[in-house]
Amino acid sequence: MSEQPFLNRLFAPIQLNRTEIRNRIVLPAMHLGYTPEGFVSERLIDFYQERAAGGVGMIIIGGCIIDEYSGMSNMIAIHDDRYIEGLARLAQAVQKEGSRLFAQLYQAGRYTYSFMINGKTPLAPSAVRSKFTGETPKAMDLEEIAMVQDNFVKAAIRAQKAGLDGVEVLGSAGYLISQFLSPITNKREDEYGGSFENRQRFGREVVEKIRKALGPDYPLIVRLAGNDFMPGGNTNQEAVFFAQTLEAAGADAFNVTGGWHETRVPQLTMMVPQGAYTYLAQRIHQKVKVPVIACNRINDPVLADRILKDGQADLIGMARALIADPDLPRKAQSGNWKAIQHCIACNQGCFDSVFQASPVTCLVNPRAGLENYYSVKPTEQRKKVLVIGGGPAGMMAAVTAARRGHQVVLSEKQMALGGQLPLAGSPPGREEMVTLAKDLIGHLEELSVDIQLGQEITLETIQSLHPQAVVIATGAKPLMPSLPGVGGPKVFQAWDVLSGKVEVESPVVIIGGGAVGCETALYLAKTGTINAETLLFLFENQAETPEVLYELILKGSQDITIVEMLSKIGKDIGQSTRWSILQDIHRRGIKTQVSSKIIEITLEAVVYEKENNLVSLPAKTVILAVGAVPENSLYEQLKPVIPELYLIGDAKSPRKAIEAVREGFEVGLKI
Repeated sequence: MSEQPFLNRLFAPIQLNRTEIRNRIVLPAMHLGYTPEGFVSERLIDFYQERAAGGVGMIIIGGCIIDEYSGMSNMIAIHDDRYIEGLARLAQAVQKEGSRLFAQLYQAGRYTYSFMINGKTPLAPSAVRSKFTGETPKAMDLEEIAMVQDNFVKAAIRAQKAGLDGVEVLGSAGYLISQFLSPITNKREDEYGGSFENRQRFGREVVEKIRKALGPDYPLIVRLAGNDFMPGGNTNQEAVFFAQTLEAAGADAFNVTGGWHETRVPQLTMMVPQGAYTYLAQRIHQKVKVPVIACNRINDPVLADRILKDGQADLIGMARALIADPDLPRKAQSGNWKAIQHCIACNQGCFDSVFQASPVTCLVNPRAGLENYYSVKPTEQRKKVLVIGGGPAGMMAAVTAARRGHQVVLSEKQMALGGQLPLAGSPPGREEMVTLAKDLIGHLEELSVDIQLGQEITLETIQSLHPQAVVIATGAKPLMPSLPGVGGPKVFQAWDVLSGKVEVESPVVIIGGGAVGCETALYLAKTGTINAETLLFLFENQAETPEVLYELILKGSQDITIVEMLSKIGKDIGQSTRWSILQDIHRRGIKTQVSSKIIEITLEAVVYEKENNLVSLPAKTVILAVGAVPENSLYEQLKPVIPELYLIGDAKSPRKAIEAVREGFEVGLKI
C-alpha cells in the first residue's frame, strides 16, 4: 500500500438527497447475530457506535425483517412498532458520533427457511424450488403482493419514526425483489411476470410506494445486484435498466453488489481480487444521475480513493474491512497506515459464524462484537514480558501486551516473523493470509516491541532476561504418520513444499485431504500455467481462442491426486470457503480419492485400501498433510520456574488462525 498524505475523494462530503454524509465510506448491512428476538441490543449499539466514532460516513444496518414471512430470530426486526424504541437508541448513538444511520429493509422470499417463520410456507413470485433451502415456496397472489409491498412501506415509516437518516431496499443477492426480476424464479403470466418490464414491476412499485409514504426529502437507497451471476439470469445490462427504472421511481442512490447465494462465482472469498466487482457499479454509475456505491472486496483506503478518482463510483462500501478495524477511516485520514488492521477475507469469524448461527466475530479483530467486554486498558503494573514464538498467536499477544504498557520482548527462532501464515498464503487465492502477518509486524514496530530473530530460546537465556511473565507461542510441527515407507527419499511434509524448500516431481500423491492438503494441491497445480499478464497479452492479441486460454490458466504440468481416509475432502475448511476451494480443485484437474486408507509408500507408488480392495497409485513425489502436533516442550521445562506462564495457539493445540489470534489477544489482556 503506497503511503500518500491525502485521500481527497474518500474524505470529501457528499449529498444524498438533502442529507449530507461526512465522507464516502459506507458500512453496508451485515447479519451479525447480535439481536435476540429482533430487538436492538447493547451489543449491537456498542458495535456500531465504535465504528461511527472511527469515522465511517454512513452505516446501513440489517437486514431488518419487514414482516413475519422472512428472516431469522436473531436478525434486526422492524416489522412492529415495538422495535422502534431500540432503533431510536441506536440511531442516537451513531448520530452522536457524526455518522448517518440507514436501515436495510429485508424480505428473503424463497431464501427463507419455513422453520424460521413458524412453519409457514415462504412467499415468492413463483413456486420454484430453492437450492439454497431445499424448499418450494408459495407463489404469491395479487393480494399477497400488495401485502408485502405494504410491509416494506410500514417498515420504512418505522425507520423514519425512529429517527434513522434513511432506508435501503434490499433488491439483490437473490432475495424477493431479485426473484421477481429474474426469469429463473419468476414464471408468472400476469402483470408481474413475463416481459422484463413486468418483472421490474414489483420492485418499482415498492420504491414508488415508499417514496410516496416518506416524502420527497427522505433518503432512499436500493441495494442492487450488478450481475446475478446465475446461468439464464440477469446480467449487468439488465441491472443498468432496472437502476434507471428505480431512479425514475424515486431512488436516491444505488448500492451495487453481485451474485446470489446460489451462484458458483465467488463473491467474497479471499480468492476474489480486491475491487474485482467495481465494474458492476461503474456501468450503473455511467447511466444514472444519483450516487452509486461500489462494494465487495475493498479493504484498502488507497484503493477506495482510486475507485472514486477514476469515476467508477461515488461512495465505497467497506463491510468486513470495518469489522476488522472500526477505526480504519480515522487512521486513513490521518495517514497512520501502519496502525490499520486489514480484513483478509478469511471468512472464519464472519460468514462461517453466520452459517453456524453464531454471532459474528473476526480473526484479525477479536474485539468485534465484544467491544464492551474486551477493553484494552492500560496496565496498573508494568511488567517485562517475554513472548516466545512469532506466529499469529505470539505476535497478537505481544501487540496487546505492549498496547497496555508492558515492556515486551518477542523472540522467534526463525529469521522472519509470521509462523505458518506465509505457508497459508502460498496457494493461489490465499495470498492475503500474509497481510495479517504484515499488519501485526507493523503494529509491533509502531509499539517499539523488542523483536529478536534467529535465536533458539533455552531455559538459561530466559532466566538471563529476567522476565516477569512468559508466553509460549511456539506453534506446532507436522505430524509424521506411522506408515511403511514414510521416511523415503521422495516423501515430504506439505509445509516444506509450501515454503519452497523441496522440488516436486510428477505424478504427485498428497496424503491427507484437509485444508493443508487441498491448499498444497492448489499450490502445485499452478505450476506450468500462464500468469495474468500473459493471459492479458494473448487475449488482447487474440492469439488463442477463449477456450484454449481457459485451459492454459487452469491446467498445469503436474499430475496430482489427493488421498483422504474420510468420506469428503476439505472437512475442516469453513463452509463459506469450502465450496469454492473444491470447485477450484475440480476444474484444475486435481484428482481425489476419499474413504481410502493408506497402507504403505513404496519407491514408485502409494498403496491404499478402498472398499476392501488394494490400489497402487503411481507416485514420484509423496506429500504428507495429515495434521500437526503441538511444539510445547519448553512450556513443560518452564512450569516449575516461571510463576506467570502462558501457553497459547498451536503450541496449546493445533487449530485455525482465529483461535490462535484470540488466545494471543486474551493473554495480552490478562498479563
